[in-house]
Amino acid sequence: MLALNIKLTMSVVGILILSGCASAPTQKITTAEDIFAMAAPARTDNGSIFQSTSGMALYEDVKARSVGDMITIILSEQTNASKSASTSTSKDNAVDVTNPTLLGLPTAFSSSLLSSRDMSLASSLESSKSFSGEGDSAQSNQLSGSVTAMVTSVLPNGYLRVEGEKNISINQGEEYVRIKGIIRPVDIRSNNSVLSTQVANAVISYGGNGVIANSNDMGWLGKFFNSKWWPF
Repeated sequence: MLALNIKLTMSVVGILILSGCASAPTQKITTAEDIFAMAAPARTDNGSIFQSTSGMALYEDVKARSVGDMITIILSEQTNASKSASTSTSKDNAVDVTNPTLLGLPTAFSSSLLSSRDMSLASSLESSKSFSGEGDSAQSNQLSGSVTAMVTSVLPNGYLRVEGEKNISINQGEEYVRIKGIIRPVDIRSNNSVLSTQVANAVISYGGNGVIANSNDMGWLGKFFNSKWWPF
C-alpha cells in the first residue's frame, strides 16, 4: 500500500512538472505552395483569345491585390505602458471616562475578590490603525525591420489577408519573425509596402532558438516553481 502511494505521488509530481514546463504552441504560417494551390483557378476554355479566368493588367501598378502576390510589411512597433497605485489609510479612536462623584465624593469601592486596593469607575481606551501601500509597473517594447508577406486570401470587401515569415541563422543561433493580419489596399504604398501599424488583427511573433536563446531560458525546475501549480 505504501509503495502504491509513493508511485501515485511521484506520478502527480511528474505531471505538475511537465505542466510547468509546457511552452506555447508554434504558430503555423501558410506556405507558398499552399497559397498557390488555393489561388490556382479551374481552367475553362470560353474563348479563342480572351479567357475569363486570366487577364493582363496594362495600366495597373505593382501593388499586391490577388492571392499569391507579395507585399513588404515595415515593422514599426513601439509600446510603452506604465501603472502606479498608492493607498494610505489611518484611523484613531480614543475613549476617556472620568470617575463620577457621588455627594461630593469620588466613587470608589474595594473587593477582596478582585483586588485588595480601592478601585474607581474611571476608564480610558485608545486605539490606532494605519495602512500604507504602493505599487508601480512599467513595460516598454520596440520592434523594427521588414518582412515580405504573401496574400493568402481576398475578403469580399477587397481587404487582403497576408502572412509572412523570416528566418535568420547567425553563428549558433536562429531568429525568426512572423506576421499575419489584414490590410486595406488603400494603405499600400507606391513601392508595394505597408506599415505594420496599419495591419488589422495583426499577430506578430519574434523569437529564436540556439545557444543564446537557451541561455536565457529558465530551467524545467524553475518553471515548475514559477508556475500556477506551485501552491506557495
